[in-house]
Amino acid sequence: MIPANMSIATLRAAYANATTTPRAMIEALLTTIAICPDQAIWITLAPADTLLVRADTLAGDPTALARLPLFGIPFAVKDNIDVAGLPTTAACPDFAYIPTQNATCVQRLLDAGAILIGKTNMDQFATGLVGTRSPYGAPSCVFDASRVSGGSSSGSAVAVARGQVCFALGTDTAGSGRVPAAFNSIVGLKPTRGIISAAGVVPACQTLDCVSIFANSATDAQNVLAILATVDAADPLSRADTPRALPARPRIGVLAAADRAFGDSAYAKAYANTIAQTRAAGYAVSDIPYAAFAETAALLYAGPYLAERFAAIGKFIEQNPTAIDASVRQIIMSGRDIPAHSLFSATIRLATLRQHINAAIADIDVLLLPTAPYLPTKAAIAADPIGANARLGAWTNFVNLADLAAIAVPASFTPSGLPFGVTLLAPAFTDSALADLGGTLQHLYGAGVGITRAPPVSPHPGPPPGPPGPHMTIVVAGAHLTGMPLNPQLLALGAILKTATTTAPNYCLYALAGTVPAKPGLVRVAPGRGAAIAVEIWEMSPQAFAQFVAAIPAPLGIGKVDLADGAHLPGFICEPIALAGATDITQFGGWRAYINSQT
Repeated sequence: MIPANMSIATLRAAYANATTTPRAMIEALLTTIAICPDQAIWITLAPADTLLVRADTLAGDPTALARLPLFGIPFAVKDNIDVAGLPTTAACPDFAYIPTQNATCVQRLLDAGAILIGKTNMDQFATGLVGTRSPYGAPSCVFDASRVSGGSSSGSAVAVARGQVCFALGTDTAGSGRVPAAFNSIVGLKPTRGIISAAGVVPACQTLDCVSIFANSATDAQNVLAILATVDAADPLSRADTPRALPARPRIGVLAAADRAFGDSAYAKAYANTIAQTRAAGYAVSDIPYAAFAETAALLYAGPYLAERFAAIGKFIEQNPTAIDASVRQIIMSGRDIPAHSLFSATIRLATLRQHINAAIADIDVLLLPTAPYLPTKAAIAADPIGANARLGAWTNFVNLADLAAIAVPASFTPSGLPFGVTLLAPAFTDSALADLGGTLQHLYGAGVGITRAPPVSPHPGPPPGPPGPHMTIVVAGAHLTGMPLNPQLLALGAILKTATTTAPNYCLYALAGTVPAKPGLVRVAPGRGAAIAVEIWEMSPQAFAQFVAAIPAPLGIGKVDLADGAHLPGFICEPIALAGATDITQFGGWRAYINSQT
């Protein structure tokens, strides 16, 4: 009933083929959760009758599957993210409150047709990388119950790895969306700061916090990100920019031997093997100087940024000291008396360190780092709760301070059966291109996903050892965009997202009348009359391209589309006859922005 390593595409196909229904899926998942040997994954489950009503409502709408990109897809959220009617605890019962509205990120997923199963366990107040700092119990690594799950987004990662949901939201300030992914052999996408709204999220370090995504494949994480990414007036730190591309075969930077301070020799060997695999696949790999990264990482917990954690929750801790985990209390309260001038000094030092980081990566496109130096036992964390936890952030703490995008992917298993993962990092707003590379490398490494270690269900093949084979490109602007209803048609043909960009500023976009699912028409106009329209460029084999084009219905067709960089690529165009009754939506700058405005 429940497919191994659930994927969005697999579940949508099962619903379309009537091999299962949203109700049957929810019933099966609730049974799986009830009998799971790890009962520390969840803090609050949504009531079963509410879930079944949601499932039946979706199934009862004959247009919903075509219209909603996440139709019937089960997901979870970390319990520092608001869900209307369910308590938000941040893993502290005395802090709990019941919000009256959903966090922006939750609402967008529900609007896309997803089904929220419940709220997951976490390190209290998102302070920790271990997953043991919770009064609701400590979730375990799915491969070894004696070892930690990773945190602070512990329950979200384990729920995905155990097949209890298709994807889950966490948060990531210092690695909380990446370390648990590595410890459970799943994907953890930490987006560019601010591109997913944090409105309705209990802050840890508000200027650094990110909502993160756990999934079985980089493809699913990428598709969820496409739905969540939005500028939100309710989040003062929300932001957007033009998505940035990466080269087809990016130059990859890795740790030099002197900087590989692992706590596990098997992990050290696994990283060396991963580098060798990457180089053998045809990527240019070179060492990077790590000193500036390490100093940046130290600023997070050995500098004035601790004051921001106190600003977020310190007053509550002062009033309720016995309600707080001892390690969490010690860390957060150490920020209480930090003088303001030290923050300004650190800000200037961080700006200098960013310059050093930019210089260190000037000759590469992507960093490939170990996600964590070792996978500790619960006993080791209990013996040294702060020191052991701190060591886990060796290669994660700097990322948000340096304003980088990141995606953690499974890489291999040690001889003793422990998962080893790596993280890809690139400049801000490369999220889509980085996820695409993550999917390719996830297949190349072949570690398998979650507790089943089955291959991920996604369209990314491993890269060939030589130059890429022949391919065709196509520019899409509407229902075939990532996460949109017709995107599965591209995925089914093995298409790969190359980049997100915009057209040249001489196009108008129209919402066509009477199309199901809703579709736009892209029309070239005279210079000065149009605008730049958001589009995506996909690559596929010539055979797949021919099959795809042959299936395009009138009044749409394929012609040459002018892009912002001067390229002229095949893409969707619209016959003028279709504009009768159409609505000019050019002012939105793209189909996704228009669709979001309608919800």
